[in-house]
Amino acid sequence: MCRLAAYLGTEIPLENIIANPRHSLLVQSHDAQEAKLRVNGDGFGIAWYGHLPEPGLFKDVLPAWADTNLRSICRLVRSSLFQAHVRAATTGATSRDNCHPFTYGSWSFMHNGGIGDFPLIRRDMELLIPDPYYGARRGTTDSELFFHLLLTNGLADNPLTALQTSITQVLDLVDRHRATDKPVRLTCVFSEGTRIFAFRYSNDGLAPSLYRSESLDHGGRAVASEPLEGQSARWKRLQENMLLEISAEGTIERQLFPDAMPAVPASGASAVPVQDRAAAGHG
Repeated sequence: MCRLAAYLGTEIPLENIIANPRHSLLVQSHDAQEAKLRVNGDGFGIAWYGHLPEPGLFKDVLPAWADTNLRSICRLVRSSLFQAHVRAATTGATSRDNCHPFTYGSWSFMHNGGIGDFPLIRRDMELLIPDPYYGARRGTTDSELFFHLLLTNGLADNPLTALQTSITQVLDLVDRHRATDKPVRLTCVFSEGTRIFAFRYSNDGLAPSLYRSESLDHGGRAVASEPLEGQSARWKRLQENMLLEISAEGTIERQLFPDAMPAVPASGASAVPVQDRAAAGHG
């Protein structure tokens, strides 16, 4: 599993989210508390927005704590909207192309979790992607392919509908291939440069953790895999089956699937009550 964080608000140095807090993303890269793996050392990436529509992007395969450039960049680069990710590889080799965030035009996207039995459905997923998006794909992860599926299904026009369509397609492929031994777990954060979207979804009730903050000291809002200050009243766990939208006007939460039935565990998985998930080690 991986750890991630994103920020929207007044312009601040990247280090205010990535490096400085007591439980910053940099700390989480080697001491995660709510993940299967405490260490996320298979690369990192940052996407930040400035004066151009397209985000800047900095990624590498070094562990975040070992890259001597990262702290300097985070100290000197300022942005009002940025995303950062530290990777623990599940699918795809340890390479720069497989590090998150992934970008296309003004969009940036990062993911924590996995599409169960991805090798069995990968080819059919790829067939859903038209040439313009498929040709822009650089890596081999389920995460990037799911991002391009969202783009295919109209992410720019309606993120909620794109998510509903894409998740349904993935679950249909899993069912068609009888690939039910491993769950589908999607905790994703993405942006087009003015808003941050975040959601948690799984078919076994064990989507990787994600928290949203109330207003931070510098007036902005953030989402993170784990609270950046440690446990705090101003960090709230995002519920599964919810799409969070953060903008300058505030936050909106909408159900992904309003008529969804309670999640049914995949074969071999056991349901764990929400309060016990962190103890059970689910990322």
